[in-house]
Amino acid sequence: MEIIHLILGKANPERLNGVNKVVYQLVSEQSKANKQVSLWGISKDLTHNYPERSFETRLFPIHKNPFKIDVTLEKAILEKKEAVFHLHGGWIPIYSSLAILFAKYQIRFVLTPHGAYNTIAMKRSKWMKKLYFHLFEKKLLEKVYKIHSLGKTEMKGLDSIFPNSKSFLLPYGFDFVENKKSSQPYQSGFVIGFMGRLDVYTKGLDLLMNAFEVFQKTNRNSQLWIVGDGKGRSFLENQIKEKQLQNVIFWGKKFGKEKEELLSKMHVFAHPSRNEGLPSSVLEVAALGIPSVVTHATNIAEYIQNYDAGIAIENNSEQELVQAFETIKKMYDAQNVSHFGMNNIKMLKEVFAWDILVNEYDKLYS
Repeated sequence: MEIIHLILGKANPERLNGVNKVVYQLVSEQSKANKQVSLWGISKDLTHNYPERSFETRLFPIHKNPFKIDVTLEKAILEKKEAVFHLHGGWIPIYSSLAILFAKYQIRFVLTPHGAYNTIAMKRSKWMKKLYFHLFEKKLLEKVYKIHSLGKTEMKGLDSIFPNSKSFLLPYGFDFVENKKSSQPYQSGFVIGFMGRLDVYTKGLDLLMNAFEVFQKTNRNSQLWIVGDGKGRSFLENQIKEKQLQNVIFWGKKFGKEKEELLSKMHVFAHPSRNEGLPSSVLEVAALGIPSVVTHATNIAEYIQNYDAGIAIENNSEQELVQAFETIKKMYDAQNVSHFGMNNIKMLKEVFAWDILVNEYDKLYS
C-alpha cells in the first residue's frame, strides 16, 4: 500500500505551525517503518528549503483561485490511482476540488482536520463556515473514506455538523529520547512557559496573560516566558503595557538545543487553547518531565489527568488556570514534583510511542 500525504506547505518541522511538525513526524515514522510513503506539498514557493528528510517530497504550485488544481498535481494524482491520499487540514478550498477528482477516479483518500472541526473552532466565523460547509466542505466529507480525529473534542465538533460513521480516533505519536539530560528549572523565580504560534484567541493567550496578572500579585518573583512568534505578539505587548505587568519575556522563535534549553528551565508549561488538534509542544515538555496545565480543547487533557502529568482545566477558565499555577507552585515549594517527571515519561511511552502507533495508522487507510 502506497501512502501519499498532501498538505498546504512543506511540512517543515522548523516552522511554528504545529501541523507541519506532526505531519513531518508521522511521515518520518512511516518511512522508518518501511512503509511506502511520500509527502506532496502545495505551496507558493517550490524551493526545497527544509532540513534533510528520509522521505520523498514533491511540491506543486498553488493558484490565486484557491479551488484550482494545478495541471501538474492532477497529472501526478492520476499516475497514482492505487495509492491512498492522506489530506491534512480543514476548510481548505482546493481539498473540495481534490475530493471531486478522487471520487471521479475512485481514488481512496482520508482526512485529518487537525482541530478544524473542534467545537470551539466551529464558532469562529460561524455563519461563513455554515455557508462554506453546505457549498463545499459537506461534499468533501461525504466523499472521504475516513476522517481521522486526534481527540474527542474534534469528534464532538464534527458530529455536530456532520453525524457520521467515518470517524477514526487516534493520537499522533512523539519521538523522544528517554533519560535525556536537561537543565534544572530557573533558580531566580517561578517560570510559567508557553511555546507556539502567537494566535491569541486560538491558543488562549489572553487567558494566560490575565491569569498571570492575578498569579503575579501573590508571586512577585514569577515570570512568564513566551517562546514563538506570530501576529498576536503586538496585542500581547499592548496588554503588558496596559496591565503594567513585569517579568514577561518574549524569546521569539527557537529551535533545536536552544529551544530545549529554554523549555527545560520552565517550572510549568501552560497551554490554555480554545481549539487544537493535539499540541506537540506539550509532548516536547513532557519529554523533559515538566508538568503542563492544559485545557480539554487540547485533546491531551485526559492523558495529563490520567497519568498525573500536570493539571487539566476547563476551557476559557482564567480562575482554574490561576489555581493550577498556585497548586504547582506549592508543590515545588514543598519539593513534591519528582513524580511529574516519571509520569510524563510513562505517558509518552504508553500512549504516544511511535513504534506502537505507526502500525495503528494502517487501519486508517485500509
